[in-house]
Amino acid sequence: MFISLDYYNAFSFFTVHYSLSLSLSKIWNLPFKNMERKKVGIALSGGAARGFAHLGVLKVLAENDIPIDFVAGTSAGSFAGAAFASGLSIEEIIAMSRKISWFRMTGFSYSPKGLLSNASMGTFIRQHFPHKNLEDFPIPFAAVACDLETGKEVILKETGDAADAVRASCAIPGVFVPVVSEGRMLIDGGVVSNVPTKAVRKLGAEIVIAVDVLASGATYWGSPSTLLGIFFQSAMMLLRAASKSHHYRADVVIIPEIAHLRPDEISKMDEFIKAGEEAALEKLDEIKALLNET
Repeated sequence: MFISLDYYNAFSFFTVHYSLSLSLSKIWNLPFKNMERKKVGIALSGGAARGFAHLGVLKVLAENDIPIDFVAGTSAGSFAGAAFASGLSIEEIIAMSRKISWFRMTGFSYSPKGLLSNASMGTFIRQHFPHKNLEDFPIPFAAVACDLETGKEVILKETGDAADAVRASCAIPGVFVPVVSEGRMLIDGGVVSNVPTKAVRKLGAEIVIAVDVLASGATYWGSPSTLLGIFFQSAMMLLRAASKSHHYRADVVIIPEIAHLRPDEISKMDEFIKAGEEAALEKLDEIKALLNET
């Protein structure tokens, strides 16, 4: 059968045009269609052993290809965040975390400034993180501490020793000896910014995912019957209220349901991780919608 050259050219043009349109359509319908998407930052709160829940959140985000461009952490959140930003996979962080114990991370200080020292934590970090300095991290990271003299928030970012930055962010006042940096005595960042949404915004995040492992409350206390019990329960209430005051800077707030778990229960790591996964899954559609916004 004879086919004219004009017909053949028209048919070829239509075929190429259709194929190209189909390819572009597929690209456009990928999960995050904007080629120049907004930068995403995650802010991880303090909370001692409750910080293991951060690993569950990060695991779900990684499994669902949610990009993380910036990481900020306070106290326990600085440890989890620094591990992730340093280039460790979630599986590697979980395996590393199984080696953590209070005895391995702390030691007696023999100092009037604190009962314990977290210098051992610094040693642990240097042994297990692939990069030692913040400037070498694949993902920009900030650890939040507090200047004991001025009471101001100190954001440790861009350059410096990663282990020292995390140690400073985790230096619970009265428990751990403050970490001295550039002439400043630095203590746990939870005193001023337990959910470091401000810090991650300063890094450059346009979309902020906050993870607050204290906001779920604490049902394990019951009704306190001693002076010490009343003091600690009141202190936790104040810390939770302070944490929530930083939520307004976040676009999505993830709160793992771990009210029944104490912040010192390192042995329940798997339970913390599972709770983090479940909380992240509940917010996944909301996060994807933000990423798909024009």
